[in-house]
Amino acid sequence: MKSNITIQRFPQPVAGGHGGTLSLDSIREVYFIGIGGIGMSAVARYFHARGVIVSGYDRTSTVLTQALEAEGIPVHYTEEVTTVPSSPDLVVYTPAIPAGNKELAYCREHGMMVVKRSDVLQIISAGSFNICIAGTHGKTTITTMVAHLLRDTGYGCNAFLGGIAANYGTNFWSDPRNVCVIEADEYDRSFLKLSPDIAVVTAMDADHLDIYGSGDAVEQAFIDFAGCIKPGGLLVKQHGLHRGRELKADRLLAYSLQNDQADAYAANIRMDQGSYDFDVVLTDKRIESVRLNMGGMHNVENMVAAIAVADSLGIDAELIRKAVASFRGVRRRFEYQVKNDKLVYIDDYAHHPEELRPLINGARALFPGRRCTVIFQPHLFTRTRDFVEGFAEVLDLADQVILLPIYPARELPLEGVISEIIAEKMQHAKVSIIEKDKIMSWLQDTYKPSMNGEFGELLITAGAGDIDTLVKPFREALA
Repeated sequence: MKSNITIQRFPQPVAGGHGGTLSLDSIREVYFIGIGGIGMSAVARYFHARGVIVSGYDRTSTVLTQALEAEGIPVHYTEEVTTVPSSPDLVVYTPAIPAGNKELAYCREHGMMVVKRSDVLQIISAGSFNICIAGTHGKTTITTMVAHLLRDTGYGCNAFLGGIAANYGTNFWSDPRNVCVIEADEYDRSFLKLSPDIAVVTAMDADHLDIYGSGDAVEQAFIDFAGCIKPGGLLVKQHGLHRGRELKADRLLAYSLQNDQADAYAANIRMDQGSYDFDVVLTDKRIESVRLNMGGMHNVENMVAAIAVADSLGIDAELIRKAVASFRGVRRRFEYQVKNDKLVYIDDYAHHPEELRPLINGARALFPGRRCTVIFQPHLFTRTRDFVEGFAEVLDLADQVILLPIYPARELPLEGVISEIIAEKMQHAKVSIIEKDKIMSWLQDTYKPSMNGEFGELLITAGAGDIDTLVKPFREALA
């Protein structure tokens, strides 16, 4: 395995909002406001692994916060200033926390060093070789794929993921090699604080319009992100992106699912029992008989991008092939929960129309002839309002749809913005609105008795809110 990368770690100072700097090596205690976020928890685990005292607040207990607690990180769920540590070296918060949060205000008023998660990632990665994966869709999967390829092949990396890697049961791990694989989040323009040596851009579709205001502004942010690539760095971008020619770097590589005009693409794709076999064509080689044990044709394209990154680092093709075959996916990304002759149940994080589209199409292509039922929980009032027609169009690809009420996350309700506005615009699928606390009764009393024993069923749960809490009881009821 060859590599021409020369890297060295330099302790970096953290710039505080109230003046002064703080070296990472001098940090002894960190407090997290919104510790249960997938990105926040990765940074919390980073500090915990360094022997730093870590604690935090989040609004609700989740599987992730419970995992943090099991690892020795205290988490509380009541917004009370009395639970804030008296003198932490650093307070890290997520932009998803409401501006009026009592604990955040208290920390600022008492002169504590308060920074965003993106500020900490900026400092952590300031002295490392960075592989940063960005895009409005697919970035979590590709980040996890890249990190797995580097770890499984023995190349090594530090990983900051936006999802839980099924192979390892975590969204963070460390390694002596000073290479960081980082999910680069476009929300709040956080990714503009990173300095990639290798950057991946998967998609630049309109999203987070509450932050950006327009699709053009979203695209411009990705163009600016490409401008953050270090001199001599590599940009791996999806072939055919709108305004993709404006994404600049000293070295460029375009990837695609099957377009042979790209520098990296898949060929000879075969579907086999929910998995894929294919060849990966690169500029100077062809890696044959790659096996991806993960559903969704879009994930074949995602793996092409990940393989292109691994190949650019000089990793041996045979090691890459073996690592792909051992990849078990990402929790809540086309994740099989039940898979048998009668029922295939898939859970996914999809919360944007252009994430739901490949999810539903991919599942139907893998399991043709089955009745497709989608249970979808819209995420954010603003996203529902901005993309209501797109949601209606893509959900019509299913045979029947169950809509849960909108998950508000950080937002207050908007007048007239409810799940019914999606249902009203749907034309083909049978659609119902069901409260989340009634969905188990629907599963037992309506869905199970109507299951088609001859052709089988295809059930999908999707959304970025708390629909994930239904997955375990669904699986147990259906298995």
